[in-house]
Amino acid sequence: MRQGDFYKEKYSEKEKRSIEILEILRRRGPISRPEISKEMGINVVTISNYIDDFLHHKLVSEKELDVSEGGRRPTLLDLNPQGGYVIGVGLNLMNMVGLLVDLKGNIITKAQIARPKASVSEIAECMLEIIREILRRSKDYALSIKGVGIGIAGLINKKNWSVRWPQKLEDYYTYASVDLPMGELIEKEFNLPALIENDATCACFGEHWLDLGRELKNVIYMFSGVGCGIMINGEIYTGAHGYAGEVSIYNYKEEDLFNCNLGHGCFLKRWETDLGIIQDAAILLEGDAQAAARFYQTTSSDRQHFGLKEVFSAAKAHDAVALTVLNTAAKRLGIKIAYLVNLLNPEVVVIGGGFEEAGPEFLNKVSSTVKEWAFREVTEDLKIIYSSLRENAVALGAASLVTQKIFAGLL
Repeated sequence: MRQGDFYKEKYSEKEKRSIEILEILRRRGPISRPEISKEMGINVVTISNYIDDFLHHKLVSEKELDVSEGGRRPTLLDLNPQGGYVIGVGLNLMNMVGLLVDLKGNIITKAQIARPKASVSEIAECMLEIIREILRRSKDYALSIKGVGIGIAGLINKKNWSVRWPQKLEDYYTYASVDLPMGELIEKEFNLPALIENDATCACFGEHWLDLGRELKNVIYMFSGVGCGIMINGEIYTGAHGYAGEVSIYNYKEEDLFNCNLGHGCFLKRWETDLGIIQDAAILLEGDAQAAARFYQTTSSDRQHFGLKEVFSAAKAHDAVALTVLNTAAKRLGIKIAYLVNLLNPEVVVIGGGFEEAGPEFLNKVSSTVKEWAFREVTEDLKIIYSSLRENAVALGAASLVTQKIFAGLL
C-alpha cells in the first residue's frame, strides 16, 4: 500500500460501501445478509460479494443460524474483532494515552503518562516511547497490528508530514513550523503505516464512531477553547486542506491591541488551552494568603506545582478559588461555543480533552452560557455533554480513523 492511498480523504464508492457494510456489522452484528441488504437498499447478491471478500480477509466471521419462519435459515454474520488490531495515541490536556484496540474498538492494552511540558520534538519522542511500550505489552498481537493512529495538537500538513505547532515565545504565541516527519519515524521504526490527525478531529470522530450512534449527524467536539472537531451530515469536516476546526484568530504583532474581557468583539483571540484557568487561579492565590493555604492543603500542592488536576480536585471539595476560576472559564468556553452553535447549528456539542473532570457545575455553566448567547432557535434541541470516552477519546479516535482505512480495504 502506498502512503498516499492511506492518507486520501475521499473514498471511492466501493470503499464507502465496504465501510458502511462493516460499520453495520460492528454496530448491529450478528446480522444476516438480507438484513444488511434491506438497511442499505442494495440487492443481496451485491452484499454477498462484499461479504465473501471480507470473509477471505478474516474481517467477518459467520455465526450461529438465525431462527427462520420457513425455508433455509440465513447465516448470521459478525465483525471479527480479532481480524486486526490498531495502536492509537492521543495527547490530552493533562496526559498522553496509548491504546491497542481491536476492530470493534475494544481496548486490549493501555499505557499513559503525564502530558509532557516540552517542545513538539520531545512530545514526539514521548509518543514513540508510548508506542514502544504498547508493543512490549502486545507481543501476542504483534503480527496482527495493522497501523498506528496519532492525535496531536496543531495544524497537520498531510502532504509533507509537517506540523505547525503552537509555541509560546516570551509573552506571545507563534505557530512554529516543525519539520519532524513523525509518520516516517513511526513507519521506519515499527514498520507500520501511520496516520496523523489533529487531536480534536480525532476525538470528534471517535466519539461518533464508538458512542454517539449513527442518528447524530452534526456534532462539534470542543477539545479546548482553542480548537474543535466538526462533523457535518455524518462526515468529519476538515476543510479544503485539512485545517478546519481552529476557532481562534491571532496576530502576535497586534497582541497589545487585541486584549479583551468577556463578550468583547475580540473574544475570538487565541487562549491558553486550559482556558486561562491556571493563570487566573495563580493570580487569586497570590492575592489571598488564607485562600492559598486552604487550596494548597486541599490539593497537596504548592505555588510552583499545581495544574488543572489540582484545580478540578479543589472544585470538587468546594474550594472558593477553584469554583471562581472554573465559573469564569465555563463562561469563556460557553461564549465561544455559542458562536459555533450559531454558525453550524449542531445537534450535540461534546466537551472533552480533560475538561470532563471539571464536574457537573462547569458543564451546567457552559450550557447556560450558550443558551444566553446563542439564538434560541439553535439551542432548543441542542445537547451539550461531556465526552463519554473521556481521556481515551483522542487515542480511540485516532485508532478508529485507521480502522476505517482497514474497512475501506486500504490496509
